[in-house]
Amino acid sequence: QVQLVESGGGLVQAGGSLRLSCAASGRTLSNYVMGWFRQAPGKEREFVAAIWWTAGRTSHADSVKGRFTISRDNAKSTVYLQMNSLKPEDTAVYYCAARSIGYSEFGSWGQGTQVVVSS
Repeated sequence: QVQLVESGGGLVQAGGSLRLSCAASGRTLSNYVMGWFRQAPGKEREFVAAIWWTAGRTSHADSVKGRFTISRDNAKSTVYLQMNSLKPEDTAVYYCAARSIGYSEFGSWGQGTQVVVSS
């Protein structure tokens, strides 16, 4: 199983930026898809973005397209989520997750990092 540790959350004003990091260990990531999810208070967890590690192909939720960008650093086994033009509705706990390409479910999860966007 992949171990994941997120960092980079915090408090930011609306319109500001944050970059989240997720350091992965325990597995070679070449056959993995890495994802970011978020869960706001009282709401279900939702998909934010994903990246296919080897191919570099990305996918972003419509709610964050044009504002958030997922990327990865092979040498550091780290995936990033650059968040620009933040809105109060982006306030949530952000989770990093990993799934093997052969599986549909994300089986490894980080502990989460809190992002609060003030208006």
